Amino acid sequence: MFKENRNTADLDRASGAPSVRRPFVPRWTGVFAVTFVAATLAACGSNVKLDDVPVEDRSSMVSTLPQAPGTTGTGAAVDQRGVSGVEVAGGDVAQPTAMVRTVYFDYDSFVVRPEFAATLEAHAKYLAANSRLRVALEGHTDERGGREYNLALGQKRGEAVRRALSLLGVNEAQMEAVSFGEEKPAVVGFDEAAFAKNRRVELTYR
Repeated sequence: MFKENRNTADLDRASGAPSVRRPFVPRWTGVFAVTFVAATLAACGSNVKLDDVPVEDRSSMVSTLPQAPGTTGTGAAVDQRGVSGVEVAGGDVAQPTAMVRTVYFDYDSFVVRPEFAATLEAHAKYLAANSRLRVALEGHTDERGGREYNLALGQKRGEAVRRALSLLGVNEAQMEAVSFGEEKPAVVGFDEAAFAKNRRVELTYR
């Protein structure tokens, strides 16, 4: 199976040799329509360190959204150790239909793209107006890469969205970042169009 970071050497599982790191990926580009959100997401892409985000083994647990308190944002920084899947509890909360609830990511990246500034601002306002609601930030990847690598990358994508929302004023107790890695593709396929739809974070209200 190809790794999502296809420019790196595959991990030699027999010898334990580490993979070669990918080249540095450029930072944020483009002009934002909303100045405040632009500054917010720029901070998420540069000043916030995500390398130390823990990914817990919670494959047999049900998530209840606990009160959770710069990198390049490339997959080369993902720590693949001790990662497993996450099961998120279901609920009867109606999902807001007037808002986009999916944030897409570039290849092998966990940087929130500028085009989703308005989307995250809308969710921040919605959560502020509905303080009893909780949101699961469900990180996903395409199928290229090992299972543990993709679970870690999905977690970092969820954490990037969580931090962006936090900077927009959302209470930490209302959010939880979880990862499904490659396990729940939005689109089944083996071309770039399918891969692009699967590199995402879905905001699911509970």
